[in-house]
Amino acid sequence: MNISELETRLNQLAEQAVAEFAEVERKEDAIQVKNRYLGRKGGVQELMKLIRELPNDEKRLAGQASNLAKKTIQDAYDARNDMLDARELARQLAAETIDVTLPARTPAVRSGHPLIEVQQELISIFSDMGFEVAEGPEIEEDFYNFEALNFPADHPARDMQDTFMLDDGRLLRTHTSPVQVRTMLAYGTPVRVISPGRVYRCDADVTHSPVFHQVEGLLVDENITFADLKGTLSHFAERVFGPGTPLRFRPSFFPFTEPSAEVDIGCIFCEGSGCRICSHTGWLEILGSGMVDPNVFTSVGVDPEKYSGFAFGMGVERIAMLKLGVNDIRMFFDNDLRFLAQF
Repeated sequence: MNISELETRLNQLAEQAVAEFAEVERKEDAIQVKNRYLGRKGGVQELMKLIRELPNDEKRLAGQASNLAKKTIQDAYDARNDMLDARELARQLAAETIDVTLPARTPAVRSGHPLIEVQQELISIFSDMGFEVAEGPEIEEDFYNFEALNFPADHPARDMQDTFMLDDGRLLRTHTSPVQVRTMLAYGTPVRVISPGRVYRCDADVTHSPVFHQVEGLLVDENITFADLKGTLSHFAERVFGPGTPLRFRPSFFPFTEPSAEVDIGCIFCEGSGCRICSHTGWLEILGSGMVDPNVFTSVGVDPEKYSGFAFGMGVERIAMLKLGVNDIRMFFDNDLRFLAQF
């Protein structure tokens, strides 16, 4: 075979491939045609085996003819593929035509997340009692989060806080009490503030989350007594859980208050008769509270002989779980619309 015969056969092969691509109706068939001509055992490759029979001065021409045939076949394949893709797209568009004259669907819009709604309710209640809202950073210094709140470096009470520590010595705040310290340092006394916000602890189960929300309160003035604390929290409980809600104060311990008390309400599920939710005690814990420890006043430059005050703190998730009857705190963070739509 000479170069002229090889070029003729390559041209015929390319023309035959182009004709076959023109008849193809499926992309799968187009691939088969392409493999039949350009595959390792395809027609072009078989012809190229004949190059060894050509004189050396004709082998370069044979290679050029081969490349031209390959390009012609590849271009025909690509063109047919593009045509088949365009046809399929047109079919899909025709099948999925949108009737723009149809009335619009009503979007599923809510007023807010149940946690945010409960937090706003708590803020509103304390605002009505004269408390102002104060905020602070979520990444805190050890001084504000622990030391100024009567948590010395070796104090065993630090074990109560499972803290996320950062490499630079700072931490993710474990409560919003640092805001109270910052407020007294910045504005002095008297002071009446609440500090809502996110807090972080290394804890996670059905009743705890590594990130949750707190609302803490602080009132400092002259002649503030435990009776003022009881009156404030009694009013709060009635606003949240309804008039006549039973309330009790149990002695407890917090490093930054003395005396300290846990606050319980009568179980809203069994009305105090005892059930599984209240562990058959008839009571549910809702918050911690107490009179501000004099050491805290000293650390922020407030005279403990002249001023006294009380502080309290509650988990928004805890209040929301009781108000809404939710038994797993993680449901608030799952973003399950079936759950959220119930509220």
